[in-house]
Formats: sequence, structure tokens, C-alpha cells
Amino acid sequence: MVNKKLLAIVRLCAFTVLGVMLHGQIAHANEALEKEKIASILTLGDSDNSEALKRLLALKEQQSAATPVQIRLETLEVLVSLYYDAGKIKSSEATINELLALATAEKDTDGIGIANIMGAYKLIDDGKPQEAIDKLNLINSSLQANASAELKMRLNSAMGTASYVLGNFDSSLRYFLEALRLTDELPTRKVENRIRRLDSIAKLYISMKDPDKALATVDEALEISPLARAPKILASLSLSQGIAYANLNQDDKAVEAYKRALKIAREAGMATFEVICLIDISDHYLTTNEYKKAEEFARLSLKRAEALGDKVSIEIAKINLGFSLAGQGRVANGVELVNGVIHDFLQSGRKTDAESVIGELANMYEKAGMYKEALATLRQQQSLSNELFSADRSKAVASLQEQFNAKQRQKQIELLGKENALKDADIRNHSLQQVITMLGAMVTVMVGIFIYLLYRRVQRVNQQLREANSQLEFHAIRDPLTGLYNRRSFVELMKTRSVQFEADRREEREGNPDCLILLDIDHFKHINDTLGHAAGDAVLIQVAQRLRKVVRDTDMVLRWGGEEFLVYSPKSNPSQIAGLVDRVLQSVGGTSIVAGDHEVQVTMTAGFISLPFSDISELKLDWEKALQIADMALYLGKANGRNRGYGIAKIMVDSESALPFLEEDLAAAVSSGMVELIEVVGPAKLDLPASK
Repeated sequence: MVNKKLLAIVRLCAFTVLGVMLHGQIAHANEALEKEKIASILTLGDSDNSEALKRLLALKEQQSAATPVQIRLETLEVLVSLYYDAGKIKSSEATINELLALATAEKDTDGIGIANIMGAYKLIDDGKPQEAIDKLNLINSSLQANASAELKMRLNSAMGTASYVLGNFDSSLRYFLEALRLTDELPTRKVENRIRRLDSIAKLYISMKDPDKALATVDEALEISPLARAPKILASLSLSQGIAYANLNQDDKAVEAYKRALKIAREAGMATFEVICLIDISDHYLTTNEYKKAEEFARLSLKRAEALGDKVSIEIAKINLGFSLAGQGRVANGVELVNGVIHDFLQSGRKTDAESVIGELANMYEKAGMYKEALATLRQQQSLSNELFSADRSKAVASLQEQFNAKQRQKQIELLGKENALKDADIRNHSLQQVITMLGAMVTVMVGIFIYLLYRRVQRVNQQLREANSQLEFHAIRDPLTGLYNRRSFVELMKTRSVQFEADRREEREGNPDCLILLDIDHFKHINDTLGHAAGDAVLIQVAQRLRKVVRDTDMVLRWGGEEFLVYSPKSNPSQIAGLVDRVLQSVGGTSIVAGDHEVQVTMTAGFISLPFSDISELKLDWEKALQIADMALYLGKANGRNRGYGIAKIMVDSESALPFLEEDLAAAVSSGMVELIEVVGPAKLDLPASK
């Protein structure tokens, strides 16, 4: 339960930045005092939002039309974020309109741009991320050449947030990295802004399924400066830590981080942030199956969110409430709440959030024994997941990160070159005397040696980068826990395989088709819940080892996701496929597995199918559709007792009438005699001791 809460947190983290830096430059000395007052209030806001808001409103009351325009603009900019963090959403929106009106009247281009960026965040809050992107693109197209670094940073931060909400993670990372780079050009509050940009990137890494990198990024932010310990900043970083720990199944650390953030938010008067903390704690109790506590925090967060008029937090609180009700047996009530929010997500184009919640809904259906509903929901999630997590995304993200690092290295080398050029010029200008000439020669030699040493160092760094890239390439196609191939590697293989099939290899494959065997560990959640996640990981590793040993060297074993595995066996003898499935089931479940202090029997349920299937052209039934049928066969196996394999041997009627049933309802196709079903029963139950 991570992505749906990250939406609110990334959105909050980004919106809070609207007041973290003073706008423009003070042109007159008599404005310095007012500027100092606003700066002190801004710093106070990092620790005590309520008191900062009170002081800024008092300062605004003293202002009039005679107050310098820049001071009034800066006051309004800071006021927007203080209102927002206090949960006064309507006041924050009204202040944005006031800022836009003043900036427009005074023809202040930076002020107009900042106000419009704030308006784009409001569109994101209202569930209209694509409209926000359109608005931000208009701002970017009208950006003047002399636009301030602050305006560019805000624009890139907003583009990153909107791209995240739409599921465009590679674009989001590109914008966040550019915003991070621009913090170096800010005239004030560079460190505070850099910390917040790192926090946004950490939350993005979590959505990109890389919690370890997210924790490393949070640590980097904490190490930059003691300013990272300011309550408002520390609360956001604590939430990032909590979500990353939750992804790593370190539940105790996760809830500790959430409650730390909640305490900070309440003490600092950050009502909006408090709601998000309550949502995260509710998520934690859902993860640990403590549904009563989850319902308690979900209802509390919903009540607070409704009082604030915070639409996004209201939606997320409803999702949590729905799952907590379903967990207590009130499935109909829970599903009604969750489906209502999913519908709103899809209508507004928020596919990332919809995909995450749909996956949770499928798990809930399976836990409730509602397999037909679970299967239909999984199909919906698979469609969205394929769209969001394309095969090229990981490569694009790694490339963007490397581009950023390369630019930073190039910048350092260029600065060094300029410094050396200045030294050479100084030597030439003072070379009238022989002693100075000799001194210049000595300096030149020293610089040459220094440059040579720097060159050698760059060579070593580049070698390290090449080695790191090799490791990244390996991990891009391998599952880090089991060492098996991952889903991406299989998709790439299928791309090259399908090109040759119809033309060159048709005759060869019809006699020896490929075989797809989809396997799922039975009751794996029970192993995790009773023996712990370390034992669960040990089971996954040993299952992977047994699968590799039982298949041919030419076969491919993959970790498909979670406790699900895939065996791809090319050029298989059709008469021997059932035997292969039997060997796979026996190799995994025939002997016990040691998991921690326990010895357990681990069985699997399988669904399998040949490719091409029953003489049907792959133009009509490609590998993806075949795998969907195997998945439905697996669910039939689950529904009929687990520890078995169900395979689709052949179609008993013409393919045109059978295909629609195969792709939508395999059980109906089997019961009506349209297809021939093969059943392979798994190993007998072992007599095992309770523990070692």
C-alpha cells in the first residue's frame, strides 16, 4: 500500500516548496527591514507553522498600497504555503488569486509565472494532472530568457510532480533532477531547496520500486545540513523513510517513522501533513492485518481530510477505509468505497494510483476466496501495468541519472580549466624578470602535473563507472533476490522470437512448440505472516534453485513477480509437457525446505500451455494471450485445491468460436467441452516435525 499514499505526499512535498524562498531581489535599502522580517517568518515556518502564519498575517495587515510591490509579492508567496500546511486550503487558493492579480497589475513576469505554477498544483489537487501539464507547458513556452533560477526551479518541480501523477516516471525524474541542479543558482535558501528536491526524488524512487535508493537519497538530504532537522523538513523526510521501510517489509521501522512524522506535524501546526501521517499509519495496520486499528485511523484521517476539504486525502482515506471494512468481512461495503475512488482516478487520468489500488483490490478478492472477481481485477491491473512500466523505462531512468552525473563532472573539469587559464595569463603578464619567468615555468610544470594526476583520476572514475554500468546491466535483467531472469528480460526475448515465427520457423515449431508454465507458491502469505519475511525470502531462493535444476539448460526460468515464477521451455515435445510440469511440482514440493528454524513443505500451483497453441497462428493468439490463458488455468488450479497443474492441451471446436471464451472465461470453455484440460497432481503431503 505504497503508491496511493505517495500521491498525497509527493503532492504535499511539491506544494510546500511554494513558500520556501523569497521572490526577486530587493532594489532599495529601505526595503531591507521588511525583507528581513519575511525571511525570519519563513525560517520560523520550518519549525512552527501556526506561529509563522500568525506573524505573517499581522505583517500583511500593516501593509498598504504604499508598501513596495516586491515586499507584497513575497508576503503573498510565503502566505500561500503557510495556509496550505495549516490545512486552510481555500485561504491558500484565494491567496494565489490575490498574488496573480497583483503581479499582473504590476507586470511582474516572475510573479505571474509563480502564481500560475501554484494554479497548476491546484489542478493536480483537483485530479486534473493533464490539464496541469498543459498549463505548465504554456508557462514554459512563454518563459523569458532572463527568467530567474527560482522560477525555473519551481516550474521543473511542478512538471515533475504532474508527470509523476500521470505515471511518467522517467519524465518526472528528469524534471526533478533539473530542479535539483537549479538550486545551485538560487540567491538564497539553497540548502533548504536542495533538501526538498532530494526528498521529492526519494519518493519518486519508491514508486519506481527502488526503496534502497530512496533511503540513500533521504540519508543524503539529512547529511547536507542541520537544516534538514527543521520540523517541517524532517517530517517529510520521515514519511519518505517510512514508505521505503514499508516497501522493504521492515514494518516496525515504518510505523515508527510515521508516528514520528505525525508528532512533528501536530506540534508544528501542519494540519494537511497530519492527515497524510494518519493515512500512512492506517496503511501500516492494513499491511499487518490489524483491520480494526486500520479502520480507526482511516476514519480519523477521513474526518480531518473532509474538514480541510482536501480531495486527494479524502480519496485515499476512503480506500483505506474500504479495505479495512473488507478485511473485517464487510466486503460489499468495502468494495463500493474502493471502486468509487478507482473510477475517479481513471476518469481524471491518474493511472499510477488506479493501478496500485486495483492490485490491492485483486489481492483482497483472492483472500476472500472470490477468484472470479480476483481474476477480472488482475486483468484490469495487468493492462494498466503494461502501459505504465514499459521495458525501456529502467534504461531511460539510468541514462538520465548518468547524464546528470556526467554534466556535474564536466562542470568541475571546465571550472578547473578556467582556473588554470587565469593562472597562465597571470604568469605571462609578470614574466619581465628572469626569476619570475622561472617561477612561472615552475608553476606551469606543477599545473601540468596536477592536470595529469586529474586526468588519471578521471580515467579511474570512468573505469569505475563502466564497472557500475555492467552491474546495472546485469541487475536490469535479473531478479536481485533469486538471481533468476526478470519479466523485462522475457519481454525482450519475446520481441525477437515473434519476428521469425511466421516466416522462417513455422514448420519447425509446429512439431515442437514452445511451452509456457506459470507457477505460484501456495499459501506464501501464510509463510511470511507466521515465519517472517526472512523465512519467506529463504523459500523464494530455494524454490528458484530447485526450478533451475529440474529444467533443461536451454529452458528459461524467471521470477515473474512476488511468489510467481515462469518457465519458458522452447521446442518442447508436446507429449512430454505434462511430464515436465510433474517434475517441476515434485522438485519443489517433494522434499521439505528449511526456512529459519522451521522445516516446511512448499507446494506450487501451475497453469501451462503450448505456443503456438493448437495450430492457431500467433497473429491471433500471441504469447501474451497464451500467458493470460495459462494464468486462468493457474487460478482454476487454485480454486480446485492447489498443489496441481492445469494445462490446456488443444481446442476441441473451431478456433474462431473458442477463442473469445478462452480469453475471457476459461472455466466456461472447459465445462462446455470446447477445450481439452490436462491435470497434473502435485506431491503428497509430507510428515514433517513442527520445527528444527
